[in-house]
Amino acid sequence: MTERCVFRLTPQGLELTEVAPGIDIERDILAHMDFAPIVGKPRVMDPLIFGSEPMGLRETLLSIRLPDRFTYDADRETFFMNFEGLKVRTEEQMDEIYRHIEERLTAIGKKVSVVVNADGMELAEDLTDRYAQHAQSLAQRFYRNVTRYTTSAFMRSKLADSLAARGAQPHLFETQREAMDFAQKWQATETVAP
Repeated sequence: MTERCVFRLTPQGLELTEVAPGIDIERDILAHMDFAPIVGKPRVMDPLIFGSEPMGLRETLLSIRLPDRFTYDADRETFFMNFEGLKVRTEEQMDEIYRHIEERLTAIGKKVSVVVNADGMELAEDLTDRYAQHAQSLAQRFYRNVTRYTTSAFMRSKLADSLAARGAQPHLFETQREAMDFAQKWQATETVAP
């Protein structure tokens, strides 16, 4: 790897696989080499590598794809939402999350218990009401019950106030264990109720 390009050693020889933006392969690379590498269709290197702004590698490398944040345990009839470390900054992001959850829950085809991990979640201040609106809409259509947890007292308070203002029961806990215990007790009560 150089500031102009990336090579890869293959059984056929050294292959040029990537080129920096704005680089002319013939003039800026091949003219300076003592041998001819294999040149197929090299892709352009990510322009962020050459910029002066932070690349956001932490978020990119540690982020979880949106589809991977949702799982359904059919045996327990419980849908898990993992918002841990998720940074929601725009209405478009919030709406995309809502649409994805709606699609997944529609596909299940019945009301389920829901456990939400909001630990480390960052929600822009102006989106708190929109979060509560989406949560209430989903709860009315898809949830038998819902519990949420986060170690952040600030986030628990913020979500509790917003959900309560819409008439929703927040059921917010500090730990996953507390949230799961509450969900199991609710399911047990529902099972024995006449």
